[in-house]
Amino acid sequence: MPTLISRRGFCGGVLATAGAIGAPAGLLAAEGREPGAADIPLVDYHVHRDGTTLERLLEISRKRGVKFGIVEHAGKKENNYPITLASDDELKSYIASLEGKPVYKGVQAEYLDWMSCFSKEAVAQLDYVLSDAMTIRGPDGRRLKMWSPQFKVGDPERFMDQYAEFHVEVMATEPIDILANTTWLPKAIEKQYDRLWTPKRFRKVIDAAIKYGVALEINSQYLVPRLPLLRMAKEAGVTFSFGSNIRGPNVGKLDYCVEMIKAVGLTRRDMFTPAPSGKKPIQVRK
Repeated sequence: MPTLISRRGFCGGVLATAGAIGAPAGLLAAEGREPGAADIPLVDYHVHRDGTTLERLLEISRKRGVKFGIVEHAGKKENNYPITLASDDELKSYIASLEGKPVYKGVQAEYLDWMSCFSKEAVAQLDYVLSDAMTIRGPDGRRLKMWSPQFKVGDPERFMDQYAEFHVEVMATEPIDILANTTWLPKAIEKQYDRLWTPKRFRKVIDAAIKYGVALEINSQYLVPRLPLLRMAKEAGVTFSFGSNIRGPNVGKLDYCVEMIKAVGLTRRDMFTPAPSGKKPIQVRK
């Protein structure tokens, strides 16, 4: 785990260390689905290996009926994770470790400068790239991890205006497939979510997702985005992915995602699927 507190441990420590595997998410999704939702494949594109062997993850995947997309942190070493892929050689070795396994191969790109570590050719060997807006630019230009206890929000309204714009900057700057943890808020203001994530602010995120062809993650650990925002995004034509971002035996639990399938009326055409070779963001983005 990172030296401070991991972004997953911050809000999901209890969930990640809870008891044994429960009912498979695939079975949960099959019960009472709305018309048109039954054809959605359950894929958790936000699965980290640290602390769990690949063999154990594959066992959990089979029992839950959820296909996994494995991600490793990627970017400059200053991002301070136990494993951060920071070169073509490290990226290719990671990809090779997953070759032939029934998983998607991805990375969680860290901050806006991660592409300076890799060639386009190496990144194109991945099935997808996800990133998020949880590491933000501080007043002095240095990166700030917002899940750290040391992070200060300051004025909530001013912060939210900057934060919504940073969501846009991440999608505009980085050749990514998925924006993960979308609309997550720091602990100091998380109880103000419904007030602070106004339609105007979220509309900026929606417009950027459509403009840059980025799928928005429905996250089953943080339970975001919430239903009103998801309905806005669905109506606008955004595509979605599912992600647990959970460690340990509860990885792949997509209960919230399944709930949103039914509540929003999602169908297969609303869902992200990895782009084929030649059409990945790293290959087509200018």
